Amino acid sequence: MRKALRWLLALTVLIGTLGSAGAATAADATGTDGTTDIKERLLSIPGMSLVEEKPYTGYRFFVLNYTQPVDHRKPSKGTFQQRITVLHKDIARPTVFFTSGYNVSTTPRRSEPTQIVDGNQVSLEYRFFTPSRPAPADWSKLDIWQAASDQHRVFKALKGIYGKKWISTGGSKGGMTATYYERFYPRDMDGVVAYVAPNDVVNKEDSAYDRFFARVGTEECRDRLNGVQREALVRREPLEKKYAAYAQDNGLTFTTIGSLDKAYEATVLDYVWGFWQYSRLSDCDQIPADAKNATDDEIWNSVDTISGFSAYADQGLTTYTPYYYQAGTQLGAPTIRFPHIEKQYIRYGYQPPRDFVPRDIPMKFQPSAMRDVDTWVRHNARQMLFVYGQNDPWGAEPFRVGKGAKDSYVMTAPGMNHGANVAGLVPEQKALATARILDWAGVATSSVQADPQAAKPLAKFDAKLDKRDMHREQMLRP
Repeated sequence: MRKALRWLLALTVLIGTLGSAGAATAADATGTDGTTDIKERLLSIPGMSLVEEKPYTGYRFFVLNYTQPVDHRKPSKGTFQQRITVLHKDIARPTVFFTSGYNVSTTPRRSEPTQIVDGNQVSLEYRFFTPSRPAPADWSKLDIWQAASDQHRVFKALKGIYGKKWISTGGSKGGMTATYYERFYPRDMDGVVAYVAPNDVVNKEDSAYDRFFARVGTEECRDRLNGVQREALVRREPLEKKYAAYAQDNGLTFTTIGSLDKAYEATVLDYVWGFWQYSRLSDCDQIPADAKNATDDEIWNSVDTISGFSAYADQGLTTYTPYYYQAGTQLGAPTIRFPHIEKQYIRYGYQPPRDFVPRDIPMKFQPSAMRDVDTWVRHNARQMLFVYGQNDPWGAEPFRVGKGAKDSYVMTAPGMNHGANVAGLVPEQKALATARILDWAGVATSSVQADPQAAKPLAKFDAKLDKRDMHREQMLRP
């Protein structure tokens, strides 16, 4: 399942604006008519309930539950509570619709598009990630169309309150989610900003990843990483004894993947991918330069720091069961080769998503799902921006826009990893991307419209609010 499983990360993206700038300096307590409190307006939506409100200067932040049908094709067949958050600034501002593709954060956060447009942000927890999971769970209802339909219903419910322009965004699996939403409901959003979104069109053809790893970074750095990875398998016996003690001390079990041995190899084979996904070339000096003469502890610590030896234990897999299920049914997952490791040291290779999902959950892969989305994006993309990192393995198979696309772009941030963003683009592209986002959100000034190079984010950077969380618990996911 390694294939698409590296999508870790989850980045935040949203937008705001300056346009009627004076009114956007603090969150309003009332609606445009000056009479109704924003909380009352949100809670007047049928199916919407309040979990909690948390204070944040200049905003109001709500954690909410929204009643959704388990099956949007048959809404009478049951419902579940889906968690959402609303970072409210002003109903006169644009709104960014963010999803990580995983759990939603209940701490106030602002995605990059939200900062750029100085707007409101609505964040949605992906269906089947707890607590947003139907009970009992019918896993056949976890697919990209059902998830897009969740977003569509939330948008329709909130559009009556947030009536200005909307932009969808997300990073990694969230970027994929924003793309799928646009494919199925292309009339909802006024723009899409998809960060580091993998696009595994043909699940069985993954040579692009092998080419990526053959040239990423420098030869010296690649040799260091390859050396540690190989040595961890050469020293399998002593290091697995260390792993067994680690598992016992931390209460780890391996029922889903099948054995400690399989979990060990999976973690080691994630090592090189994990480094490039989350680290910079400058971090190579932290990798043992002479793996063969490194101590067992040095090899163990390097692998654990980058891959994490708890990742493939039941306790590490459980949270991400919905992701692995989707990777094994629609999204796909990359498989790569290890030319620097002799065959006798690799027992299982990159294991498929099926190995990371409990066996009582049925799975069947649907090869047409990603082909459909890819074809649609190439020929029908409208006001879509895809941002990738030069050194991010997940960008080896990116989305592309073709002749039928309009006002859509694919940009790559030099030297950046899975945390790539608009701010990391070269100056000319950074300005262009910012200008297009402002324009899509309806808040581009006349000077920006006349000269895109004058475009800048409308909201000042806030170290707490604009913190970009990158989850490293699992290397096999985007």
